[in-house]
Amino acid sequence: MRNLKISFLFWMLSLAAVISAGAQSVKLQFEEYDLPNGLHVILHEDHSTPIVTVSVMYHVGAKNEDPQRTGFAHLFEHLMFEGSENIPRGEYTRFVEKAGGTLNANTSWDRTYYYEVLPSHQLALGLWLESERMLHLKMDSLGIATQKGVVIEEIKEREENQPYGSLLRETFSRAYTVHPYKTTVLGSPDHLRAATDADVIAFHNKYYVPDNAVLTLAGDINPAEAKKWIQTYFGDIPKGKMQIIRPQQNEPIKHAEIRDTVYDNIQLPAIIQAYHVPAMGTPEYYAVSMLNTVISGGQSSRFNRSLVDEKQLALQAMSLPLPLEHPGITLALLLPNMGVELAKLEEAADKEIARLQEELIPEEEFQKLKNSIEASMVERLSGIEGRAELLATAYTYYKATASVNSEIEKYLAVTREDIREAARKYFRKDNRVVLYYLPKQN
Repeated sequence: MRNLKISFLFWMLSLAAVISAGAQSVKLQFEEYDLPNGLHVILHEDHSTPIVTVSVMYHVGAKNEDPQRTGFAHLFEHLMFEGSENIPRGEYTRFVEKAGGTLNANTSWDRTYYYEVLPSHQLALGLWLESERMLHLKMDSLGIATQKGVVIEEIKEREENQPYGSLLRETFSRAYTVHPYKTTVLGSPDHLRAATDADVIAFHNKYYVPDNAVLTLAGDINPAEAKKWIQTYFGDIPKGKMQIIRPQQNEPIKHAEIRDTVYDNIQLPAIIQAYHVPAMGTPEYYAVSMLNTVISGGQSSRFNRSLVDEKQLALQAMSLPLPLEHPGITLALLLPNMGVELAKLEEAADKEIARLQEELIPEEEFQKLKNSIEASMVERLSGIEGRAELLATAYTYYKATASVNSEIEKYLAVTREDIREAARKYFRKDNRVVLYYLPKQN
């Protein structure tokens, strides 16, 4: 299965952009309803190819965890493939692959997402598999211990053995003081070792229930037939019995820059800049997202043109907003050229941000930006798997599935003035964390 990648490319999930000029944006047709047990169902019919995506998104991620038991959402990304009362241990994946399908899962701070892509005549199999792990998940001591070991080893591999692997942990622990975003999705090895089987089972019983999930079917389906199967496989699953209290958007506004140095197993030093930005779906988020595209979206972006090509101060320079349900951060990664001092590179990057705070971007650059936004969005809507995730995300985060069809309008409503204001309001030095990543001293 694919777990959370410690990579900036993973976070390009932000609903950034869309078609070339003159093309028409895609509008998704869908039907949605609730089962009596609270499971929300979304059906998107598309007969262009004989495949179907069956997905379940649970509204639980790292921010829902006990601060002394972090890593549980990530642990369950693994445990949910253990099997069930009717699926032997380790056979879940084999069922899908034998039917000619693929499957995967991923976890964030806000939700956990599971899906299978199957030939459309195997729809009932996908529904059975997802219902099995929702109702009959195997959670014995052997399975829990095995997957805890796998997760702890993964944390070691990703954070200790991967260049800049500790980036998210080091950044978020400084950017957040109150909100549970201050911990990483991977979790703490010590917390996982200390967790009892009862702790793990209680977390499952609270969050992995139908009334905290959305089931999405996208592709070559017969809606009437699909509804019958959904009722058969999910209708008798009981509602959750525990109250879910959601974390609050309680992180204080920042008014002082945080600077620090991190020594890591790296060969090239780096600069990390993390600015606090609005939550996904808010009007200002779209302006921030477009601002990031201006800064580092493509070869002609400000950072690439100035820092990489013209001044040759950086090997790579990028800035990406993390798409989070609550106010999040934008991460900039600056890798210097050989012999370039970090302070000199940082000064040059800050000058590019200052230009965006002082000047409106030219009309020609703005039109190019809007065209790229449109092209990106259409690309995201082109695949059945991507549509299923977008529909599920729109419901889970906003309880407004139809908002998936208004994303492009929200981006195109952003003005040049909005982009400049986003740079002024959020890309302030007193609203950021700056980390200098340096090679460990031997």
